[in-house]
Amino acid sequence: MSPVGGVLCLVLRVRAGFGGWYVYRNRLYRVMNRFLSHATNRIDAKGRVSVPSMFRSVLSALDIRELYCFQDFVFPAISAGGPELLDRFERQISGGDPFSPQVNQMSLLIHGGGVFMKLDQEGRLMVTDFIRDFTGITTEVTFVGRADHFQLWAPQVFLETQAAAREERRLRGLRSD
Repeated sequence: MSPVGGVLCLVLRVRAGFGGWYVYRNRLYRVMNRFLSHATNRIDAKGRVSVPSMFRSVLSALDIRELYCFQDFVFPAISAGGPELLDRFERQISGGDPFSPQVNQMSLLIHGGGVFMKLDQEGRLMVTDFIRDFTGITTEVTFVGRADHFQLWAPQVFLETQAAAREERRLRGLRSD
């Protein structure tokens, strides 16, 4: 309990389903528990980039301390999430015939194209050759929310890919509702 304006406030954390709920001053607040939106940050002179605070908040709420990162199957982007992301892919792999081409391809992509990474104390991620070589990232990184994980993109490539996706949906008559 802490005094705020002469009133004692009790902050209680309650887990509900996929994410968290917090009670503050007798009001229930839902904590952001999905990676949404996008933000672009500059890479510093030591090759680090600050993960956007909105994404760090989700990582904290989900108690993710180590990131599993892999080269996306479709886009020139690095996908990053908690160990549960790797677990999900490994369940798919273990559920199939270990000698099938599909299972071998999935393992090649998930295990051969993945690494574990950690944020430093200030919430920065090292932009390694693993990231740069696959994405074409040079001086800035665009972080893109993808619900249960996020991606690292070269900013211009993200904008072009997002515009092309929007245009394709428009041409096909697909609406957002």
